[in-house]
Amino acid sequence: MSRRENALRYFEQEDSYIRQRIESGIELYRKGDATVRICSANGAPLPQNITVEAKQRSHEFKFGANIFMLDEFPTQEENAVYREKFAELFNLATVPFYWSALEPEEGKPRYAVDSPKIYRRPAPDLCIAYCKEKGIEPKCHCLNYDTESPSWFLNQPTSYCKEKLIQRFREISERYGKDIPSFEVTNETLGEGDTQFFYDDDFVEWSFQMADRLFPNNHLIINDFKYWQPNISTNRNLYYMQVERLLRARCRVDSVGFQYHCYHGRRERILEKSLAEEAADAARRYNPRVLYQLMDNFAKLGIPQQITEMSVPAYTLDPEDEQVQAEITKHLYRCFFSHPSMEAVIYWNLVDGYAASAQAGDMTTGENWFRAGFLRHDLSEKPVFTELKKLIREQWRTEAVVRAVDGTARFRGFYGDYDLLVYADGRKIPARISLSKSSKNQFTIMV
Repeated sequence: MSRRENALRYFEQEDSYIRQRIESGIELYRKGDATVRICSANGAPLPQNITVEAKQRSHEFKFGANIFMLDEFPTQEENAVYREKFAELFNLATVPFYWSALEPEEGKPRYAVDSPKIYRRPAPDLCIAYCKEKGIEPKCHCLNYDTESPSWFLNQPTSYCKEKLIQRFREISERYGKDIPSFEVTNETLGEGDTQFFYDDDFVEWSFQMADRLFPNNHLIINDFKYWQPNISTNRNLYYMQVERLLRARCRVDSVGFQYHCYHGRRERILEKSLAEEAADAARRYNPRVLYQLMDNFAKLGIPQQITEMSVPAYTLDPEDEQVQAEITKHLYRCFFSHPSMEAVIYWNLVDGYAASAQAGDMTTGENWFRAGFLRHDLSEKPVFTELKKLIREQWRTEAVVRAVDGTARFRGFYGDYDLLVYADGRKIPARISLSKSSKNQFTIMV
């Protein structure tokens, strides 16, 4: 079988149940009804012919990526393209707070824009400034990621670790608590750690309790990739049990994060091996029935879900491979976007050749080998960029022109921010509204 047949067979076999879940899920959970009441400021009679034009500016649902290559390219021209392309597609940016790179020397954190550069780790102040400029929401990754601890933090007793972590949490809260709405608290805690504290029973609980205390007004997220075993559809799943234990301990967990890197053949950089692994893994990773089982199961916990890190490989520059990458990714986004518990899908690397565990531009090693970006190494658009832009910016975007009846105009649209123009008596009255999943969506505009 071809790669297309192997990787896409479960999506292409969509039956009526899957089609209904996707189509009705998007309609039911990503859209709402807006009621716009037109009033005169002085009580005068309203004009007979009132028209309301609505144009969506942004999504409430978060479509994001990491912003690790912000101003990290060799030339200013490349940096400008990256800045433009990122904002063209995404409304959320994952900002690197890896402790090993943020504070490699104790007591000298790299918060400021003019901090010494470290590859793929732009300073938080730089990222926040860009996000404010572009109207993008920043997100912290991550407060307590043990395997990214600085060298001076290792081989220390738990009491020391907790003291330094409290100091780190407090500094980040005071500096960024108002600018960054959401914080990943822990990351990959079902694997191995580097410190003595990591192996203490209360590592995860303590981290969330401290985050709740120091980030009382922020969204707290747990993140992991080990959620496939032993069974994604029962409460005996390891990750499910970890989150459930946190909730029973009265820890505040606002979202469950799932890493979704589809890195097939990581140990050997042999294309045939990777394609064989992709075919075997398609039965779960590229299978909408399995993905709904996963999301439905974790929805029983009663908290939102995020795809926090997503990568789909193209492997090569071959047009067919790039097209398969685009189609897989489009199907995955449709599936995730349709589920009521999902609130964000965050792709990982925007550009090929600048991924983890490899030198910049070396396409033979590390995660560069998978060519999982939306842009090629030369920053040209791949089919996956085009397909996602069509979904996010066109298909999942509302524009409506409606006539008011008895002073009230109604329209149905995707949740997000809108620009309105009210045409009344030869005048154009501008307004802005936010159509939200969590509000009544009733608005009043004076003319």
